[in-house]
Amino acid sequence: MGILEIRDLKKSFDGKEILKGISLDVKKGEVVVILGPSGCGKSTLLRCINALESIDSGEIFLDGKAISSVRKEDLHLVRAKIGMVFQSYDLFPHLNVLDNLLLGPTKAQKRDKAEVKKEALEYLSRVGLSEKATAFPRQLSGGQKQRVAIVRSLLMNPEVLLFDEVTAALDPEMVREVLDVIMEIARDGKTMLIVTHQMEFARAIADRIVFMDGGKILEESEPERFFVTPESERGRQFLENFTFETRKK
Repeated sequence: MGILEIRDLKKSFDGKEILKGISLDVKKGEVVVILGPSGCGKSTLLRCINALESIDSGEIFLDGKAISSVRKEDLHLVRAKIGMVFQSYDLFPHLNVLDNLLLGPTKAQKRDKAEVKKEALEYLSRVGLSEKATAFPRQLSGGQKQRVAIVRSLLMNPEVLLFDEVTAALDPEMVREVLDVIMEIARDGKTMLIVTHQMEFARAIADRIVFMDGGKILEESEPERFFVTPESERGRQFLENFTFETRKK
């Protein structure tokens, strides 16, 4: 039994089935990377886990408690436990970095402002943004904004963190600084589900690879096994679209 359990999850949009009975268990402290072609349902799966999308059928459990049938007015409680970082940073442009970070914990969780500020400054230091605490989003690079967005999620103390293609909107030179932060979080033992097209990063960070296509999970395996000898023909075809040194081992 994992900290997060998904049972026969189905989701359709406009009559088209996007998720076709997804079942997945994630252990506490595990890093699961979800790979697959665009449109296969990866992002929809994350949004269903975080209750940003309703589900048609199936169940989602967190710590053994069903969260897929929670009342609408209690959805904020689910999202406090399952943090999500998106491609877009969604920072409030009229607030500086520190005020962006303080908003959720002090307003939604009613935590002490001084305590949250201390924790926020510690996180900013860890991600190399100490000097940006009073800067506004317009004064930050894309990579810096994404690191702030990651810190914002961490400050809510979620049990599970979801990352949805967080480097997709970044210039290539900014990608590494964001991926390094996520690697650091993984070393802290955080439970994470990551959707990415960064193959070398996926191989380095994952405890387990989940490969999806057509709304289904086609295979699950350890990173080395997937990248060297994928089980499915579709997995082999998918990897052929990428050329990177780690596949030559």
